[in-house]
Amino acid sequence: MISTLPVVATNCQIFVIDTPELVEPALSDLQNGDLIGFDTETKPSFRKGERNTVSLLQLSNSKRCYLFRLQMLGQDERIKNFLENPEIKKVGLSVRDDFRALSRWMNVAPTNFIELQYYVKAFGIEQMSLQKIFAIIFQRKISKRQQLSNWEAPALSEAQQLYAATDAWACREIYYELRRVIG
Repeated sequence: MISTLPVVATNCQIFVIDTPELVEPALSDLQNGDLIGFDTETKPSFRKGERNTVSLLQLSNSKRCYLFRLQMLGQDERIKNFLENPEIKKVGLSVRDDFRALSRWMNVAPTNFIELQYYVKAFGIEQMSLQKIFAIIFQRKISKRQQLSNWEAPALSEAQQLYAATDAWACREIYYELRRVIG
């Protein structure tokens, strides 16, 4: 049972990217990674039929996770180009939903993505949520307490930052652990 498992969180350094000057150094660091963990967060809507634009893009390498505050950065060609770069391998879960959310932010065609929901099936894992997949593989749980928080708040709390960074980091960890298993 997942609720009884110990909670895990990333130990990556977390950087909030909320001004245009911070975008280029973050993307430069990420381009040096062999695999980038990916996720997005959107401010929840509690009204039927209402959908918000994606608020946060999380990209993680082995040591650092960058949280791009898209509502503060606006449309940024550098981020778009990174997501579309076929030479940079990226991994995420439910990426189709993330791509749909990103397309409401900017016309982007993400390239070279590994969808963990398909990848884990080859290992007999039928669960499709990040929390459940992580628990099956590592016997640890990812806290989802911040999932429905306000991702457009003027400043992200430390708990929000850790939650967001952990989701992108966890995608990398799952992929690498399954790769290790198959040798």
